Amino acid sequence: MSMIAPPLVLKAGDRERLEAVLRASTAPVSLVRRATIVLLAAEGHANAEIARRVGVSGPTVLTWRTRYRTGGLTALGDLPRSGRPATHDEVTVLAATLAPPPERLGVTHWSSRLLGAELGMSFATVARIWRRWNVQPWRIETFKFSTDPELEAKIRDVVGLYLNPPDNAVVVSIDEKSQIQALDRTAPILPLRPGIPAQQTHDYKRNGTTTLFAALQVATGEVTDRCYTRHTHAEFLDFLKLVAKTHPRVQLHVVCDNYATHKHPKVKAWLAKNPRVQMHFTPTSSSWLNMVEIFFGIITRQAIRRGTFTSVKDLIGAIEAFIDGWNERCQPFTWVKTADEIIGKMNRKRTYVTRH
Repeated sequence: MSMIAPPLVLKAGDRERLEAVLRASTAPVSLVRRATIVLLAAEGHANAEIARRVGVSGPTVLTWRTRYRTGGLTALGDLPRSGRPATHDEVTVLAATLAPPPERLGVTHWSSRLLGAELGMSFATVARIWRRWNVQPWRIETFKFSTDPELEAKIRDVVGLYLNPPDNAVVVSIDEKSQIQALDRTAPILPLRPGIPAQQTHDYKRNGTTTLFAALQVATGEVTDRCYTRHTHAEFLDFLKLVAKTHPRVQLHVVCDNYATHKHPKVKAWLAKNPRVQMHFTPTSSSWLNMVEIFFGIITRQAIRRGTFTSVKDLIGAIEAFIDGWNERCQPFTWVKTADEIIGKMNRKRTYVTRH
């Protein structure tokens, strides 16, 4: 039989703070559970229903309803234990941290000094609580939504080629790394020494740019490359012909992004005359799905970023030398995520019952 109780009345401002706790991926599990119970109770759900949705017992729901009714947000913290009593309420600090700062402060996120002044405590106390609960307001990560109407179909198409390529066919991942700068440092690089890393000047001279076209063979990791001064449809078509010549007399599946030059009428006309070459496009805003991007990250770290180039010719020579060495020792990258796993993660929604 359900435990019927009237809706819990929240104090002014508490709903926003509790909802901020649920949105924060770093919030402690116990605090998320208690915030969920209080919010569901405020919506008028029965204790038994709350217990089922949160995954706790009925008496636990009743305990936290009562604790909040009598003590507010402060009462959602752990009860005092033996030993020195806590002088500051951690729940209040965490709830305030997870809520946006008031507009009057004119800041986008809390610092320990600002929050300490707002709550009337020392910044060291705030910082200590943040360390304990691994809350880092100064950090931010990026994300990107794809609005491609064919998002799911394209993911299944590309990932299917990676995990289950067609028999007797070659799958390549193609992209351009444009505007690679030939940078010449204003002084020679100081070599690595024990206890001291290699050092280079922060200023440099620009000696021109080049664009690297690369095709990564998915099955082997081998790279076909060519550098161009531009990256229009003409260069892409020329490179596509080079890749087709590199892999003759086989069905060739090409994975690339939605850059306009890849869909130019002249490119389409050539593809119509060469039906063995099939194009597979990644979704918009999903360059991470193009496997050659992994190689671009490697060549940037190992051959370009720390290089010194007196001319574009020197830069192209360094790129070609790296790729020659890469092809001698290359191994294929292993794609492990299925299309269902990727799509499931993308469609995952946050609810009150947040599982941590």
